[in-house]
Amino acid sequence: METIQQRFAVTFSYPVIFTQQLFDPQNPKLRDFLSQYGERDFRKKIFFCIDSGVLAAHPTLQSQITHYFESVPTLSLVPEWLIIPGGEAAKNAPALFDQIVEAVDQYGIDRHSFVAAIGGGAVLDLVGYAAAVSHRGVKHIRIPTTVLSQNDSGVGVKNGINYRGKKNFLGTFAPPVAVFNDTDFLRTLDDRDWRSGISEAIKVALIKDKVFFEWLEANAKALAQRNAAAMQYLIHRCAELHMQHISSGDPFESGSARPLDFGHWAAHKLEYLTHFEVRHGEAVAIGIALDTYYSQLTGRLSETDTQRVIQVLHELGFELYHPALAEQDSVHLINGLREFQEHLGGRLTITLLDAIGVGVEVHEMDTVLIQKAVMALQGETV
Repeated sequence: METIQQRFAVTFSYPVIFTQQLFDPQNPKLRDFLSQYGERDFRKKIFFCIDSGVLAAHPTLQSQITHYFESVPTLSLVPEWLIIPGGEAAKNAPALFDQIVEAVDQYGIDRHSFVAAIGGGAVLDLVGYAAAVSHRGVKHIRIPTTVLSQNDSGVGVKNGINYRGKKNFLGTFAPPVAVFNDTDFLRTLDDRDWRSGISEAIKVALIKDKVFFEWLEANAKALAQRNAAAMQYLIHRCAELHMQHISSGDPFESGSARPLDFGHWAAHKLEYLTHFEVRHGEAVAIGIALDTYYSQLTGRLSETDTQRVIQVLHELGFELYHPALAEQDSVHLINGLREFQEHLGGRLTITLLDAIGVGVEVHEMDTVLIQKAVMALQGETV
């Protein structure tokens, strides 16, 4: 019998649009996108899922959206809303996934229509996953509302929920059709959420862009003091680096490497060990510090550069140690390496630092040196 070989390529394209007051009727960006996207002959619908924390901070948001869509005659706004609890709880509740799928069915959201999510990264992950698997993919619009989601998770191609005690065990690679970064949402963040997202900028700077890291060093105080202009630059540059990596590398992670997850193997495990008391961005800051010390202990990174990284994290106000890191001589933490490898498939691949701005992939980790790195972090609390 002969073999028929199939091969084809699929091109993905989506904009990340930076704006203010997205739902002001005088702001045409969302209206123009929706009016111009897709086939013109179909009557499209849009259904909104909103982070409950965002709604509490912006109590007039629903009325603003309703008023805004009065000027979009080519689109029908579903008058009901799905309000989703923010934070990691959104990804730990299968019932929420079911509610989104039920809404897609109930309101007739087909492949020409849109599911829009307004919220932090966890809510975007959940809604994006439900949209990706409903009808084998309905169009998804992301409106990130936190620093972390505007500069990192919200501009990427991944969606997912937690399952069987493992982070992002269920998920898809499905790009949104558009991302709208509205800086007004950042004004109402508490200090903890403002700070958390900065860790992803430090991560991408350390592995890809020395100049950006030097900018972070110079502006750490301004960022800690909630300087809006500094934060807008940080988000734009971090999102730019993130998207450049996706377009030039392995966007659907068919290999075993995930350089954009520098510091994340420990972060993901720490989130679970603390029952998500430590938020993702905070855990990433600790993971960055841990792998920075580990890089020094293996002779890759100088002590001077190590201390530069630690100093920036301190200046931004991050705590760099949690007792869960050392439980049972760090056995629980080290189990995160196996889970990280299992999630990727293939051999273990971890990103470390050869220098600031230079990431390097390794395929094994010394458990004794991991414990020493944890001890170094513990010393940072003294």
